Amino acid sequence: MTQPTIGFIGAGNMAASLIGGLVARGFTPQQLCAADPNAAGLQALAAQHGIHACTSNAEVAQRADILVLAVKPQVMKAVLTDLAPSVQSKHLILSIAAGISMASMEQWLGGAPAIVRCMPNTPALVQQGASGLVANARVSAVQREQAEAILKAVGIALWLDNETQIDAVTAVSGSGPAYFFLLMEAMIAAGEKLGLSTEAARALTLQTALGAAQMACSSEFDPAELRRRVTSPGGTTERAIAHFEQQHLRTIVDDALQAASTRSQELAQQLS
Repeated sequence: MTQPTIGFIGAGNMAASLIGGLVARGFTPQQLCAADPNAAGLQALAAQHGIHACTSNAEVAQRADILVLAVKPQVMKAVLTDLAPSVQSKHLILSIAAGISMASMEQWLGGAPAIVRCMPNTPALVQQGASGLVANARVSAVQREQAEAILKAVGIALWLDNETQIDAVTAVSGSGPAYFFLLMEAMIAAGEKLGLSTEAARALTLQTALGAAQMACSSEFDPAELRRRVTSPGGTTERAIAHFEQQHLRTIVDDALQAASTRSQELAQQLS
């Protein structure tokens, strides 16, 4: 697959992570460019990776084959309305902005652009992200491969069957890191109550989370089986798991993800 030129509209943390991941994956800095109202931040990013700092979004469109929309959802309409005259039939639009539907982007850009909508998550900042992608009918097979390659530079990328599944992705992986952070927070606090220092409780909790995740990713067994294998009858783990079950942990998780998905739908309506 021929490597395209990629331009970033917005050069914040997620864009910086993607650019760093692409360079690490073999993209040359000459293939990458970006524009951002924060001139100092843009220049720092350009100096770090050797990419071209553009003076306008229109210049990004002139240089690039793929336009990565990495701006806040609240300003997307204004950005795309301004960008519309510069978008050509060759362009692939790749949006990583939450809550902005492909229909809204098509309306604001005018015409019939090829669009891929993506929902990444914050672990992309450490190249461990999880992203769900969906494409409109005008995206070619080659463009699908290109979009997937961009997101795989910072983690895994999964294609969805339809755009409505973006809300589920938001609930599971988009918001998901915060769920694990909350559990870590609770475990650290519990460890302190049991007599551990804050430093010890934190180190043990974080390493346990990392180890469990790596085991789950590399094992031939699913998480349920891994849990069963470390839950000895009559042991300490069984006692703790039983307490979780008695407190209806599974129902709590299900309700929480349903609430996140519903909120994702509400935000999309507000931003359309």
